[in-house]
Amino acid sequence: MLNYPDIDPVAISLGPFQVHWYGLMYVIGFVAAWWLGRRRAARIGLTHDDIGDLLFYCAIGVVVGGRLGYALFYGLGQWAGDPLWIFRVWDGGMSFHGGLAGVLLASWWFARKKGLAYFTLTDFVAPLVPIGLGAGRIGNFINRELPGRVTELPWGMPFPGLGPEPRHPSALYEAVLEGAVLFVVLWFVSAKPRARGLVSGLFLTLYGVFRFAVEFVRLPDAHIGFIAFGWVTMGMLLTLPMIVAGLALIAWSRSQPVDAKGSNT
Repeated sequence: MLNYPDIDPVAISLGPFQVHWYGLMYVIGFVAAWWLGRRRAARIGLTHDDIGDLLFYCAIGVVVGGRLGYALFYGLGQWAGDPLWIFRVWDGGMSFHGGLAGVLLASWWFARKKGLAYFTLTDFVAPLVPIGLGAGRIGNFINRELPGRVTELPWGMPFPGLGPEPRHPSALYEAVLEGAVLFVVLWFVSAKPRARGLVSGLFLTLYGVFRFAVEFVRLPDAHIGFIAFGWVTMGMLLTLPMIVAGLALIAWSRSQPVDAKGSNT
């Protein structure tokens, strides 16, 4: 059994000014996406400045969509009791599914503005996302969020506030699968031009499968519990449509052209 690391959620404190690890993880994700995006920008006819604009739109989509998604799916009661809570993003509480919806809307707006085919742009964006997802899960772990279920595996660790039983470090599982593994697969597959929609479909499918699998060892939110059958969680319920959409997009991509420039023509 391992001990849960005692890491202060505040990374830097200068008087009343505090920088939280959770917020820094978002910065890491956006910087990584900006750097990687600049490396491939020319492939779809974008400039380095365009990548900065794209990331700006996506950042707004992630924060607004992620926070609203969490409030709607997981925290309506908390929001009703404390209306200002929704603005305290640094305390944690972001929904991937809400953030994804925000990014998809931001990508639609940017694609329309630049005259790009929508799925060409999402194929470009998809490999830029996993590093941020992995960093965000590490932020969850530091914030002592997303506790796992009890386990006898040697890397189990007691979760703060939940007793002495060793538990799965489910946030770290997600950091590895949704972050490292997903990035390697998508970056490798997208190294050369692919049929339009394939990379986007792979992102949705693989993320959905990884998230669905980890939900079996992750505790459901205490105020929600299991949705059905004593094992279906809210995370599973929200993830299933992603898997279906991803598989449908992969199938659809087989009839699409390999469009390196990504124009609407």
